[in-house]
Amino acid sequence: MIYIGLAALLAALDLLIKERIEKQKPDSFPRELKGSKGKITLYQNHNPGFSFGRMKDYPEIVRTVPMMIFSALCGIFAYILPKKGYVLEKLTLAVTLGGAASNLYDRFVRRYVVDYFSIEWKWLKKVVFNIGDICIFAGAALMLAVEMIRSFPENK
Repeated sequence: MIYIGLAALLAALDLLIKERIEKQKPDSFPRELKGSKGKITLYQNHNPGFSFGRMKDYPEIVRTVPMMIFSALCGIFAYILPKKGYVLEKLTLAVTLGGAASNLYDRFVRRYVVDYFSIEWKWLKKVVFNIGDICIFAGAALMLAVEMIRSFPENK
């Protein structure tokens, strides 16, 4: 149950921040996040497509593909959730699903994903994220790392 709670918490946190960003006047962006010493910039970006606005002219595909992937991941999550062990798999899926749920909500309700911060470091300055994006990336990266480590011969 803790993993479902984690996914719900992450989705709710991201949606709450998105709602607060959306309620602010667009002309108040971009601006520095207070206390970040210039390392994080806040934005109010509306992305109707995939990453970097790709496929924005195909809204049905932009909604359908993530829904299919989300559904498949939910199926895997439901399969391993009652099993003993699989702690890392459950954790990575919970984090990924939490982020995906938030962005999926945006795609279906708002018809765009709200992206709201950028990290002012090297090439990351050009990318505007939301917490959902970070969760999806972190969950997928951790799952890849777990699977790679487990595939080493001495772990078999």
